[in-house]
Parts: sequence; structure tokens; C-alpha cells
Amino acid sequence: MELQLALDRLTRDECIQIVKETEHAIDRIEVGTGVIKEYGMAIVREMKELFPNKKIVADMKTCDAGKHEARQAFTGGADITTVMAFSSDLTIKDTLDIAKQTGNQVMIDLLEVHDKERIKELLDLGVESVSLHVGKDKQTEGNFNTDLFSLVKGLDVDVTVAGGINLNTLPVIILEKPDTIIVGSAITKAENPGEVASEMRKLVQM
Repeated sequence: MELQLALDRLTRDECIQIVKETEHAIDRIEVGTGVIKEYGMAIVREMKELFPNKKIVADMKTCDAGKHEARQAFTGGADITTVMAFSSDLTIKDTLDIAKQTGNQVMIDLLEVHDKERIKELLDLGVESVSLHVGKDKQTEGNFNTDLFSLVKGLDVDVTVAGGINLNTLPVIILEKPDTIIVGSAITKAENPGEVASEMRKLVQM
């Protein structure tokens, strides 16, 4: 089980400082959509240069122009890029093709997907990785609900989970055995990000 740090609503300097404080405990660095919109591919490239031993996830949330945006992400240093599940099948196939050509990965974001049939369609397209995701706005109604795991039960797919996960909710999520757990503000907004990341690492490794 891997721990992915999500960097969102932060300045460039804050992103770098928080990763330095937490790199001992995390496996993946996610450059969030808002950070990419603010700083472009430059910050993705910088993260890869500063932390070459970490997997870099560019949270592009691609929904069109799949070939172009996948190339942007991978050329910029990302190992993984994200694509929205509601995108056209052609867009998804295009991003998967670029990932295969470059030896990288695509993670399909299941934000607001509630139909297991859509996930089966994605697998038929060649998708190997999905993210069960409760969006920031939706989190005002509550954090990650483990009922979402029903969408991927019995399916052969790499599962990542995201959405307001913290030290209190993490133990319940771990019981579902996802492949990767994404944590954002519970670490980035903490008084001591490195300490919180270490505690989460201990739980993930138990």
C-alpha cells in the first residue's frame, strides 16, 4: 500500500518545503490541479528533479485532448497522469496509448461516478488504475465513505482512494486494502507535516 501526498492550494515554495518534510514517509508526490494551473508543467518538472526517487503524479484531470495533455504531463516529468472517467472513450484510449509509448501510467478519476458498469467499460478499454475520489466541494457533506469501494469489488484494477482522509479515517480505509491512499490537507495543513506523514506511514505498513 502506497501513500500519495497531494499538493493543492499551495504556493510553489510551500509545495517544496512540505515534500522535504515528508519525503521519508511518502511514495508518491501529486502535483494538484490548482498548482498545475498556477505554475504549469514547470513545477511538475521541478518536483521530478528535486525528488527523482518519488513517483510524480500530475493531476491533470484531462477530459479532452488526451494525446496532447498526456504528452504534456509525461514530458514534464510525471510518471502518472489523471484522466476523468466521464471523458469520451477515444480520449481515454489516446491517453493510454501515449502512456504505453512512454512507459508511464494513466489513473482514471472516478469523481461522481456511481455506476459500476462504467468502470467495467473502462477496464475493457485497457484501464488498469482508477481513483475513488470524493471531491473537495463534496467533502463538506462528509469525508471518504467506504461504501465507494463497492464500485470496484471483484474487479481486477489498481485502486487509489482520495477525499478528506486523515488520521481518524485512515484505519477504516486501510481495512478495504486499496493500493494507494492519497492524503492532502491532513498533512499539508498540519502544524508538523512530517510527523503526521510518519504516523500515516506506520498505519499503512501495519
